[in-house]
Amino acid sequence: MTTPIRIAETGPRRLRGFIAAMTRLVEEAGEDEARILEQGRHLLADLVAVDDWLPEAYAQPHPVHYRQYLLHCDPLERFSLVSFVWGPGQRTPIHDHTVWGLIGVLRGAEEAELFTPDGLPHPAGRERLEAGMVDAVSPRIGDIHRVSNAYDDRVSISIHVYGANIGAVSRHVFDAASGAPKGFVSGYANDSLPNCWQG
Repeated sequence: MTTPIRIAETGPRRLRGFIAAMTRLVEEAGEDEARILEQGRHLLADLVAVDDWLPEAYAQPHPVHYRQYLLHCDPLERFSLVSFVWGPGQRTPIHDHTVWGLIGVLRGAEEAELFTPDGLPHPAGRERLEAGMVDAVSPRIGDIHRVSNAYDDRVSISIHVYGANIGAVSRHVFDAASGAPKGFVSGYANDSLPNCWQG
């Protein structure tokens, strides 16, 4: 088993280094989700350990709802990298992903309410991710949750890696009372990608 390289770069080169390492990982691991999550967790932890690489344009909150900015999508759509920018007190509905994902907190903190998919989503606990922490989701290990900014007075930013072009994936939100699913496709807040080749 190949151990992914550590990301030693700073600034835009740090983002470029992560993209290169993640591309190598998904190429080598193929359908081995457990390996991708295990090794990808370390890569993402390295990325969010230093907060000097995310361009300001992809860190801007919206006054009403969270924003999802695409930072990179693999040309074969094997993975995508996004920044989630949470304004004070903002949160998602209960939702799933249908693909594997890794979540790393770059700034602030986020809280997740976890749900089980047995018939209706049922509460299955809560967790809090502080800056530098990384968690994983997938249909295999659990991927239904409701996420919120842990702070009511500041912006939080998390960096997510998903096993598809997540903005184009058909997923579900669930009614909190009935558990009824409704399909959605999230899309992205941006029309252009960051230039990770500068610097």
